Formats: sequence, structure tokens, C-alpha cells
Amino acid sequence: MEKYVLITGSSSGLGKATAEKLAKEGFKVFAGVRKQEDKKTLEQIHPNITPVFIDVTSDESVDCAFETIQKTTNKLFALVNNAGVALAGPVEYIPVDILKKQFDINVFGAIRTAQRALPLMQHCDDCRIVNISSMSSYGIFPFISPYCVSKRALDMFFNSLTLECKMPELKVVSIKPGVVSTPIWNKSVDESMKNLEHLCEEGKKKYAKEFDFLMENARKNTDKGLQPEEIANLVYHVLTTKKPKLSYNIGKDSIFARFMSYLPLELCNFLVKTGLEKRIN
Repeated sequence: MEKYVLITGSSSGLGKATAEKLAKEGFKVFAGVRKQEDKKTLEQIHPNITPVFIDVTSDESVDCAFETIQKTTNKLFALVNNAGVALAGPVEYIPVDILKKQFDINVFGAIRTAQRALPLMQHCDDCRIVNISSMSSYGIFPFISPYCVSKRALDMFFNSLTLECKMPELKVVSIKPGVVSTPIWNKSVDESMKNLEHLCEEGKKKYAKEFDFLMENARKNTDKGLQPEEIANLVYHVLTTKKPKLSYNIGKDSIFARFMSYLPLELCNFLVKTGLEKRIN
């Protein structure tokens, strides 16, 4: 029986790699995109991939995407919430509008999409929601608190869904990668730099050294860390194993972040702050 999967944020990186992996393994993939050129690229990868235009921050866009999906099927086996962005800024000065934007994409966008997907999942004997969370959800990374908090909130909201949902066949899984070599880093740095322009002069001056270091380090992440295909393989495992775990850490840095989160908060904060200061200086 054909199994249909919707993946948001499929234009590049994890989403694109996951769409390709699942399509090659026989899944029928609806790949969420926002640009026409990305649609054309995905159509050429595999005949099992059907690009759909979807902006997860827009009710109208999400509704239109599901109208398109329902022209093909009324059964959805899985939703992979991958669309996301990583925004940065010091808590002392970060504009609230930036926080709202971070949540609108990473949290509300995932919930908005899931709420539309669940009625189609009721027609499946076995169905899955896979959230691409992050090691940042452990909250031990300074200056990217908007991203950390959004990923923690994503995990908490969907764990509540696991507890509340009257669909016993539904399995909700969180994947927490470490650093992944994808374009999200350059895109997020560019976005964050625009946002930082709105900081007051006092804030720019006070945290200039830290941000120069963090932005440079983020740029380097584009070319290091896990390959997108490694996450795609894990998503495939989650969709094909009979009893997937509720949460997966992938990457040594993700496992280390989980370990750090077990430490007393005072000790964890001391180690993180001391380590950051040494690396900057």
C-alpha cells in the first residue's frame, strides 16, 4: 500500500535529503517548498516527489497545500516538521518581534501544519509525526536563546499531543541533531545580522566580541558536522520501525548536550560560560 508523507522545508538541506531518501525507498512524498525554482529542482530528483507550495506561517498557505494533497489522497501516513530558522540575539536587548518570528516558524508553523494533517492521519492504521528538533532544545547555548526556546517548546507541545491525542496508532517522535552541514547556518546568520542592526548602540557595543565569534563559528557549521543524509536515514528508520523511540539524539555534540543538561544548572552554566570565554579570548 502506498504511504504518503508530507515534509515541510524541503527546498534544501535536511528536508531535501529526506525527501530524496524516502522517495527512493518507495514513499510518496509531498515536499514543501516556497519558491518555484525549488519546485522544479525537486521534481527532477525522483518521480515519487510531488512539490507543494507551503508557508507554515500562513493559515491560507497551509490550507491550500492540504487542498492540493487531498486531490491525490485522503490518507497521510506521516508529517515531517522540518521547516525552521535559527535566530540569535542577547536576551537583554533582543526585540520581541524577533522572538515572535522565531516561534511563528519553528513552533506555531509546526502546530498549524499538524492540526491540518491529523484528520488525514485518522484514516491510517499506523501514522507518525516526526519533528526535526535540535540539541539546542537542552537550552545550554548562549545568544541563540530564541532558537533554543523554540525547539524546547516544539518538543513540549508535541509531547502533550502524545498524551492527549485520541489516536492510539499515532507516534510522535523528536529527532535532536547536533551540528548539521546545511545552508541553514548561512541563512540564519544573514537573518540574525539583519535583526542585530535593530539593536540599540549600547547592546551592539556590549556584545560585539561575542557576536563576532558566534557568527563566524556559525558560518563554519555550513561545512562541518553531520551530513543531511544521516538525518534522512534516521527519519526513514523512524518511519519504518515498528516501535520508534520518542526521542533520538544524533551526533556526538547532541549526546554531549544531553549529558550537560543532566548536570546541576549552576555547574552547567559555569562550564558553558567559562568555555565560551576561553574560546573567544
